[in-house]
Amino acid sequence: MKNLRTSLIAVAILIATSFGANAQLTGTQIVEKAYNRATGDDQTSTLTMTLTNRQGKQRVRKIKQFSKNLGTVEKNIMFFQSPADVKNTSFMSWSYDSDKSDDQWIYLPALKKTKRISSDSKSDYFMGSDFTYDDLGDRKLNADTHKLLKSETIDGKACYVVESVSKDEDYMYTKTKTWIRKDNFVGVKKEFYDEDEELLKILTIKKVEKISGFWVITNSEMKNVQKNHKTSMILNNIQVNTGIPASKFTERMMTRGL
Repeated sequence: MKNLRTSLIAVAILIATSFGANAQLTGTQIVEKAYNRATGDDQTSTLTMTLTNRQGKQRVRKIKQFSKNLGTVEKNIMFFQSPADVKNTSFMSWSYDSDKSDDQWIYLPALKKTKRISSDSKSDYFMGSDFTYDDLGDRKLNADTHKLLKSETIDGKACYVVESVSKDEDYMYTKTKTWIRKDNFVGVKKEFYDEDEELLKILTIKKVEKISGFWVITNSEMKNVQKNHKTSMILNNIQVNTGIPASKFTERMMTRGL
């Protein structure tokens, strides 16, 4: 009888484990997994940003960027290297592992002045691109309500499709829809809807590579479908966990440049 009881307990545990493994994740759980995806302690790369207008005319910008995870805060800094009209411009952001809003600064060499980006300016577009300052920050998990809509396949990869609706009625996007891969929880597509709930922009991740054991987005494009304008970002010379010093991420470094 004891062996039978033990066998029944083992079966019950097996069944419970099986159901737990296959249980449907909620929208919040999916976004949380994507939010907490491992990216390494620091990263260095060169960024080619290409702006394309509705006539097909392009402007290309070369940028050197650095990021570092300090546990309670993630810091990012980028230095524009070309063309001449934006050379030596720098941008820095600090994203906190709390409800505290991101801190962001931009250094304009023509004015020899570092400007702090106010909360009222977060909806402004960054350096003529299709990314707002808010897009470059870290959207907090609890700033939206997340709902799993369905599953879809993109480029042969199974994805969750999650709708995130802002809890703040004054936020620039009423909602977003994100396609998140089921195998590694990397977001590969995102739609942004304006205050009238009309589609405004589409972010498409065109290439994801595994570098030093971490999934890194190396090719992405943001398209403003209402203005027919797009911004592509391609990363090269990517290095992970090289020991970037915390002193790299200061206003003084913004003015000094590389």
